[in-house]
Amino acid sequence: MPVPEPSEDRQADLALVVDAARAAGEIALGYFRRSPKAWMKRGDSPVTEADIEADRFLFERLRSARPDYGWLSEETTDTPERLAKRRVFVVDPIDGTRGFIEGNADWCVSVAIVEDGVPVAAALAVPAREEWFEATAGCGALLNGARLFVAEADRSHLRFAGPARYMRALAGAGIDVADRRVTPSLAYRIALVAAGRIDIATATPNANDWDLAAADLLVHEAGGTLCAAMGGAIRYNRTELRHPALIAGTSALVAAAGPVVAAAEKRWCDERSAIASSGGNG
Repeated sequence: MPVPEPSEDRQADLALVVDAARAAGEIALGYFRRSPKAWMKRGDSPVTEADIEADRFLFERLRSARPDYGWLSEETTDTPERLAKRRVFVVDPIDGTRGFIEGNADWCVSVAIVEDGVPVAAALAVPAREEWFEATAGCGALLNGARLFVAEADRSHLRFAGPARYMRALAGAGIDVADRRVTPSLAYRIALVAAGRIDIATATPNANDWDLAAADLLVHEAGGTLCAAMGGAIRYNRTELRHPALIAGTSALVAAAGPVVAAAEKRWCDERSAIASSGGNG
């Protein structure tokens, strides 16, 4: 079946975010494994000079091309102006900054256009691996020009990316995981599901819009799903940017594994609360 062609407006938006993400990726790549200046910001999260330069480039390139679109980026101070915009750029100039600092190639530049709370155009640039993902709503997802499809999971040999505690919970529920991949970038982790290299990807609570929006569209356009582990679709460009525990995979696999992940997260939170209430002597 031929892939539907996006409208001219969507084609132009996709070309814009793809070109911008790739160019920002080249900027960041210039700092990779070259000991960039780094410091800690809010919530004990690292940032580097590469993040800031890539963010500045993306803001100038994207907003100059679409001044009527809103803006949301991990490295730009958020303002309520975006909430009144129908279309918003959602950007992470380097997703996986800790890995970037450590020299791990699993980092990416994530750029999405969200319309009415839903991603409609997305680009994920992974320059250290020479991988370029893109998607438009209703028109499929591509990796280096080739169409993407989620894998039909082999239940006897599931490939997993996410926290070890979720993997243990899945095994305890009879969902056996044969391989676990550790990647510092949540966006890339989800994109690996879209690429058919991972069967289940999970995330602990508090992932933000910029971690998810582009990868969300990629996995859905590849025939999979990304949703809250407890169930429910993800909406973007809200006042609250953080999300609960998440799971990505085929619809059937998510339906089976999601409740297990949600229960594991609740159990872990309850245990942490009990330890805290006992003064840390649990």
